[in-house]
Amino acid sequence: MSMLKDRVFLIGMPGCGKTTIGKVLAKELNYTFYDMDKYIVDISGKEVHELFNEGEEVFRKWETEACKELSKKRNSIISTGGGVIKTSVNREILRSSGLVVFIDRPVENIIGDVDINTRPLLKNGAGEVYKLYEERYELYKETSHIKVLNDGFIRDTIDNIKKSLNGRIKE
Repeated sequence: MSMLKDRVFLIGMPGCGKTTIGKVLAKELNYTFYDMDKYIVDISGKEVHELFNEGEEVFRKWETEACKELSKKRNSIISTGGGVIKTSVNREILRSSGLVVFIDRPVENIIGDVDINTRPLLKNGAGEVYKLYEERYELYKETSHIKVLNDGFIRDTIDNIKKSLNGRIKE
């Protein structure tokens, strides 16, 4: 990659660590942290579950709007929603406007940690996590510039991301 980027998008399954890792990464890089789901709540005036109750397509439209707006934020780490890669325009926005880091976490770890009651798309139980993983895994890989495994200590994952970003972002 010839041009240095000044924004990093974190993608991956719900519960893979995007928000936790993003907050630490932003602090350590002196970047601003944005949580895309929180940003959607701010710009839509509705909670994520309310938007999903209106239909997943309603939520996805707000998500694309958030992608467009957040892709203009300088010196930022953006934790995306797990399904952001479902929409081709979102994948294009992410890849063209920043470095995309896929945080790959084994499904068993996600199921062991995540409260599925707080995740709209996971409310149908653990089997849903496997289904989403199968549906999305290739899209995560295709969309990302960097893939980092998160299967141990979160500190190790953060350090691995920082090593991968070295020389690829503006500091």
